[in-house]
Amino acid sequence: MNWISNYVRPKINSLFSRREVPENLWTKCPECGTMLFHRELADNLNVCTHCDHHMAITPRDRFTALFDGGVFIEVKVPEPVADPLHFRDQKKYPDRMKAAQKATGERDAMLVAEGEVLRTPIVAVGQDFAFMGGSMGMYVGNAIVAAAERAVVLKRPLVLFSAAGGARMQEGILSLMQMPRSTVAVQMLKEAGLPYIVVLTHPTTGGVTASYAMLGDVQIAEPNALICFAGPRVIEQTIREKLPEGFQRAEYLLDHGMLDRVTHRKAMKDELVTIIRMLTRQSPAIKGDLPAPTDAPPTKPGLK
Repeated sequence: MNWISNYVRPKINSLFSRREVPENLWTKCPECGTMLFHRELADNLNVCTHCDHHMAITPRDRFTALFDGGVFIEVKVPEPVADPLHFRDQKKYPDRMKAAQKATGERDAMLVAEGEVLRTPIVAVGQDFAFMGGSMGMYVGNAIVAAAERAVVLKRPLVLFSAAGGARMQEGILSLMQMPRSTVAVQMLKEAGLPYIVVLTHPTTGGVTASYAMLGDVQIAEPNALICFAGPRVIEQTIREKLPEGFQRAEYLLDHGMLDRVTHRKAMKDELVTIIRMLTRQSPAIKGDLPAPTDAPPTKPGLK
């Protein structure tokens, strides 16, 4: 009995025991509640396959899908002073930064890259809402300036993907000063005759909307993205009136002339290339490689 109890029974139990499923294999859509397999969701660029709701996507994943072959070169961003105000609320500011860096794997809330999209060279900037709400601090200001300078040197258009809750309160007035700094950076592009295209993603609010996010030559937004300075709840509490349905969403702003386009994330790549090539007077993009034509007539099967 010892042999059966000690060997056979555990062996049988191991074969038929219920295996634990990792919790991160499925993601619940916040809009329709559908459970989505993580690989299927990633292949669809974090867009719900059931209701088309656009979920958050990191700048690195966005750039991997955007650039040809997923290949891009990161542009170095100057490091600002770590904790200029020695700010502390429930946590010290450096501790919050370390936690955000560990959670996202990024240095700060903005990633700058250069590469080609359908053989169209660009410089791109992506904002990460997962990093302290994508808040605009000195690093973000440095990133926009570095991106603009790089675009001017390479004579490439700049494409910026915004996603932010506004200025970073832990840096106080130094954070607010990034608004005029980023405006100067955009002016550098305009003086160089280079296109500046902004893609507003959910959410883009506060001082970001009041500065570089609304200064593009072409303003594009993802579907149902919240785009505003003050949020709808703050406005309702201030004016004590019910706001219209879809107020401050991308489609509402498009209807009222604040946006040029509302584009699905999966169609964004083609849309950006088409606009950039029109603005820079280039021929349409080539989406596939074809063999060069030959002078010899093609041979028919079975003939020599």
